[in-house]
Amino acid sequence: MSTLANQALAYADVLHNLARYLTGNETDAEDLVQETYARALRAEHQFTPGTNLKAWLFRILRNTFLSSYRRRRNDPTVGGLDTVAAEAEGAPPADWLLGDVELDRLRKVVAEEIEAALMTLSEESRTVILLDLEGLTEGEVADALGCAVGTVKSRLARARATLRHKLKDYAR
Repeated sequence: MSTLANQALAYADVLHNLARYLTGNETDAEDLVQETYARALRAEHQFTPGTNLKAWLFRILRNTFLSSYRRRRNDPTVGGLDTVAAEAEGAPPADWLLGDVELDRLRKVVAEEIEAALMTLSEESRTVILLDLEGLTEGEVADALGCAVGTVKSRLARARATLRHKLKDYAR
């Protein structure tokens, strides 16, 4: 296995987190991450050593997701009423809920509402928020998305404002 492949494996969890939010379910997220790694390995010669591997992988994942979305958008067998209320699969990590039972219930409700609010955002807004939460700088997000830093700043500001509005009851 190449050095780049070994380094890329360190980002499997963060890639999976973004994929899960983009796709909305665990199975599609796993497929997206797998396809991202396959494409990255095929394009390994295009990666410039010394540049941001994480941003490069995020860009491949995003582009793979968009390509898949565009292909499926025109497929009449995809979508419909049964997909509108689809729930994201998977449970939070076991150590996420600790302590008091009532507090645990409250944490679960809040997390579900935050995730639901996040899922109502457009793919662009959701992606920029998630990349920001992963700790990428605005420049790295711009590299990953293939756009200008100013575009990232405006998308991030709009996405945050939308989330603040959707979650305004928690701000009280």
